Amino acid sequence: MRLDKFLKISRIIKRRSVAKEVADKGRIQVNGKLAKSSSDVKVGDVLKVQFGNKLLEVKVTELHESTKKEDAQKMYEIVAETRTDSAEN
Repeated sequence: MRLDKFLKISRIIKRRSVAKEVADKGRIQVNGKLAKSSSDVKVGDVLKVQFGNKLLEVKVTELHESTKKEDAQKMYEIVAETRTDSAEN
């Protein structure tokens, strides 16, 4: 499954266009490597997503073509969620 589609369906990022933009700016890693929006995501992959001053690290547990809101969180488990104080401008 494409990275941008996974982020939208799992509701980590609400819109696919925003997920694509975030990935294309180099703010997402899949298994420690910078990922593009078209990168392939598989069960077991670890994603790191940079949201401003927050770093979200999740492990992919399930893949679905579509999902209900209450089932979306079953698609991943949060490994780490850290805040970074933005000292760089």
